[in-house]
Amino acid sequence: MSNTLEGKAVLVTGASSGIGRATALALSKSGARVAVGARRADRLKALTEDASGEMLLLELDVTDRQSVDDAVAATVEHFGALDVLVNNAGVMLSSPILGADTTEWTRMVETNLLGSMYMVHAALPHLLEAKGSVVQVSSTSGRVASATSGVYAATKFGINAFSEALRQEVTAQGVRVVLIEPGFVATELTTHITDPAIQAAAKSMAESMRTLQPEDIAAAVVYAVTQPEHVAVNEILIRPTDQTR
Repeated sequence: MSNTLEGKAVLVTGASSGIGRATALALSKSGARVAVGARRADRLKALTEDASGEMLLLELDVTDRQSVDDAVAATVEHFGALDVLVNNAGVMLSSPILGADTTEWTRMVETNLLGSMYMVHAALPHLLEAKGSVVQVSSTSGRVASATSGVYAATKFGINAFSEALRQEVTAQGVRVVLIEPGFVATELTTHITDPAIQAAAKSMAESMRTLQPEDIAAAVVYAVTQPEHVAVNEILIRPTDQTR
């Protein structure tokens, strides 16, 4: 029998758009009570109008440890538990390494890698108590690095490594660690790229295929966290059928 999400408390980061938004809605539809966190808290209000059940809105900056601790504490205080953490917040600021604006490197490392680590650190005591799940949204870039994506890939390789170490530490205590690695997804992620040529190339590549939709990734998350307790879906690599690499 599948593990039900009915009444379970979930925290989703980066919930204001894209995969985070779609995942929050899918989990809500599956019966979960969902805390949604994002820096753009104003965008979260619209999300609650589309939700199937109770949602808790949190202004959350994953790069700020106090903000992370506060968000986890607020979730537990409101719902009485934390059963699932979906670490989704991320930025992709692609550029060649030569001449790069290194402040963009810092932003990617702090958001994508350190941010997800801080979230796990704050949430883990509660997840151990609940025998819950950690969902880490990585990328195909966490498996294969490519030109102009060096630092982004480094953060995603880091997430993969951290997730495997985490899995080994907590799986015997009933906490399941799920790594989701999407290929091209139709989100606003590429719109943050400041290099016009690379942004155009990303747009062109996306237009060359039937990209995944955020809802496709959300469905994978719901699948993974609704398996029976003895089943750990540790890794889901999900690409558009048309994506060759």
